[in-house]
Amino acid sequence: MPPAYVSVVTIGVRDLPRMRAFYAALGWEIAVDMDDFVAFETRGAVLTLYALEKLAADSNVAVASQERSIGGFNLAVNVDRIEQVDESIETARAAGAEIAKEPYTADWGGRTAYFLDPEDNLWELAWVPPESVVGGLVRRARGEG
Repeated sequence: MPPAYVSVVTIGVRDLPRMRAFYAALGWEIAVDMDDFVAFETRGAVLTLYALEKLAADSNVAVASQERSIGGFNLAVNVDRIEQVDESIETARAAGAEIAKEPYTADWGGRTAYFLDPEDNLWELAWVPPESVVGGLVRRARGEG
């Protein structure tokens, strides 16, 4: 059985230079930079970008169509302070993100917002109450408890 942790998230991208520049503009540090692959040092899982055609060949899976729609998942950055949701969405906006949903306080007590990167990958910025079950899961995923 595979271990129950996610250590790397790879996004297959059509325009690697544009996507590299976008994530660098978010302030994320590039740890590995190659012609068809880039890795960013992040808290939690490592984020990597891989040329889509090469990822498809490597995994033996066809490239999906370019129709614009939700891909059935989103990636999330859980911030430490509630104010960071609003601060981070402004950083994403300045980097060129399309804001899908402006920051709002959710019924469950957290604060959240959504943006799309230049290739329409959906990201959530969220602050989760630290005493919540999900807050505990996030801390453990970060190695904090």
